[in-house]
Amino acid sequence: MANPQDYTVGWICALTAEFVAAQAFLDEEHEGPREVAQNDNNNYALGRIGSHNIVIAVLPDKEYGTAVAAAVARDMLGSFPNIRIGLLVGVGGGAPSPKHDIRLGDIVVSSRDGGKGGVFQYDFGKTIQNQSFQETGFLDQPPTVLRTAVNALKGRYDLKGHRLNDNVDMALKNIKKRKKYSRPPVSSDRLYRSDITHPSNSSEGCSVVCGDDSAHILTRAERDEEDDNPAIHYGLIASANQLMRDALVRDKLAAEKGVLCFEMEAAGLMSHFPCLVIRGICDYSDSHKNKEWQGYAAMTAAAYAKDLLYRIAPTQVETQKRIGEVIADLENELLATSRKTDTIILHQRTQQHRDILDWLTPVDHGPQQSDYFGRRQPGTGQWLLDTMEFRTWRDTCGQTLFCPGIPGAGKTIITSIVVDNLETLFGADRDVGIAYIYYNFRRQNEQTAKELLTSLLKQLVQSMPIFPESVKSLYDKHKDKRSRPSLEEISSTLQSTASLYSRVFFLIDALDECRAYDDSRVTFLTEIFKFPANIFATSRFIPNIMESFKDSITLEIRARDEDVRRYVHSNISRLPASIRRSPELQTEVTRAIVDSVGGM
Repeated sequence: MANPQDYTVGWICALTAEFVAAQAFLDEEHEGPREVAQNDNNNYALGRIGSHNIVIAVLPDKEYGTAVAAAVARDMLGSFPNIRIGLLVGVGGGAPSPKHDIRLGDIVVSSRDGGKGGVFQYDFGKTIQNQSFQETGFLDQPPTVLRTAVNALKGRYDLKGHRLNDNVDMALKNIKKRKKYSRPPVSSDRLYRSDITHPSNSSEGCSVVCGDDSAHILTRAERDEEDDNPAIHYGLIASANQLMRDALVRDKLAAEKGVLCFEMEAAGLMSHFPCLVIRGICDYSDSHKNKEWQGYAAMTAAAYAKDLLYRIAPTQVETQKRIGEVIADLENELLATSRKTDTIILHQRTQQHRDILDWLTPVDHGPQQSDYFGRRQPGTGQWLLDTMEFRTWRDTCGQTLFCPGIPGAGKTIITSIVVDNLETLFGADRDVGIAYIYYNFRRQNEQTAKELLTSLLKQLVQSMPIFPESVKSLYDKHKDKRSRPSLEEISSTLQSTASLYSRVFFLIDALDECRAYDDSRVTFLTEIFKFPANIFATSRFIPNIMESFKDSITLEIRARDEDVRRYVHSNISRLPASIRRSPELQTEVTRAIVDSVGGM
C-alpha cells in the first residue's frame, strides 16, 4: 500500500471524465493509500508522472461547486500532508471573442491578468440587466514554481510546437471506452451567434433544433499548420457556484474583464488549496451545451498538465512549502489583515452609515465568537459537522436544527464551531447572510426580544456592500425624534433585509438564558420563526423550549469520547512528571477521565 507522505502533487477533478483522463496520463499507477485521515470522504487514484508522485481526487457524483471542491481539497490535505503543489484539471466553458479565438478542445490556463490573480470569482446571482457584473474578487496566485513552469512551457511550445494530440492518442490506449475520449469531428464545433438560444424545452441536439444555418453560426477561419490545434490560451478563468449558460452574459464578462473560460470549482479551492487551474474547452458557455466534446477536452487538459509537470524538477517541488503550511500562514496573515481591514473599513464608511449601525445597537457579537472559538480544542466538535442532521440542515434552505444539552456539555463552543464552519464555506458569498447571538444571563435585562432582533439586523446590514434603503428609512424616521423603533418595525426591516440574501443563517446559543418572565423568549421565537431562514439553536432541556422545537431536526450535544481524549492528550504536559513519563499511566488517566465524563 502507498505511503501518503510520499505524494507531493495534488490533482483535483470535478467529473468522472476528468478523473479518467488524469489516470490515463499516469506513467505508473500505484496502489491505494495505506490509510487516510479520519472523516476523509474522498476516493483517490495514485500514481507517478515523471519523478512526481501524484494523488488524484474527484468530487462526489453529481455534486459540483465551490463548497464541494473546498471539502475535497481539505480532506486531501488531511490525508496527504506532504502535498506541495496543486492542480485543478478538467473541462470548462469557453468565452471566444475577437481577441481570443477559443475553440472546442482548446486549453485555458489560469494566468495573471493586469496584476491580479488568474481566477476571477464573480457573483452569478447578482446579474443586473444593462449594468456591470457584480464581482467578488480576484483570487490568489498558485505557487511561483507553477507559474514559472507555465511560462517555460509556453516558450517551449512557441519554439518547438506541442505534441498534445500525439500524447492524447497514446493515452487513449489506456482507456477502454476510447470513442468517448477521442476528438469529435470538427464539423460538430459550432459557435452560434449570441442571440441564438437553444430552446429550453427541447431534448434534441443543436444540429437538429438550431441547425447549421450559416446565418446562425459564426464563420471562423480554418487553422493552418502554423496554428496550434488545440490552442493553449493563458488568462482569466471565471468561477462561480452556478453553470454559465448565457451567451450575452458570457460576452459581457469577456469584454469587461477579459474572461477566457467559465467553471464552477476554482473559487472554492484557492483559499484552501492554492493551485493552477487548467481547463479543456468542451462548450461555449451558452444554451447550446452538450457533452460531445467533454471527454476529449478532459484529455487535452490532462495532457497539458502532464507536460507541465515534466517541466518541474522534483527538487523544485521539495523546496516548496507544504500547502497546509501555506494555508496556515495565509490564515495568520488574514487574521492580521482582517484586524487592519476592520479599522480601514470603519474609517471608509460614510458617517451616516456608522451612525446608523451604532444607532441600531452598540452590541457586537463578533468578539464573543472569536473568544469562544479560540477556546476550543482543535479537532473537537467535528463529530457534529459530520452528522447527517447537521449536513441536512446546512445544505437545505429553511431548516431548523435544535441542539439541546445539559449544562457544561459544550453547547456554546459547538455554536462557535458551527459559526466558523458557515463563515468558512459562505464567507465569500455575498448572497449568504450569517448572524448569531450568544445569550448571557448577566445581560438578561438588555437582551429583550426587540434588542436581539436588532442585533441580527445589524449583523446582516454590516455584511452588505450597499446599505439597504429600508434601514436608512427606519433611521431617518426616528433620528430627529430621538425615538426607538417598535418591535414590529424592527421585525419588518429585518424581513426586508434578509430578503436581499438568497440564504440566511441565524444561530442562537443558550436560549434557556433568555429571560422568560415577560415573554421575551416566546416573543423572540415567534418572530424568528417567521423568517425563511436556517435556524440553529442550543438550550438546556427546558420543556417549553423543547416544545417550541418539536417539529425541528434535533441533535443532542454531549461530550464525545474522542473530544475528551483530544483535550486530555493536548494537556498531558500539565500532568505530574510521573505520568508524563509513563504511556501506560497516560492511557489510564485518559480512560478514567473519559469514563468519568460519561457523555456529559
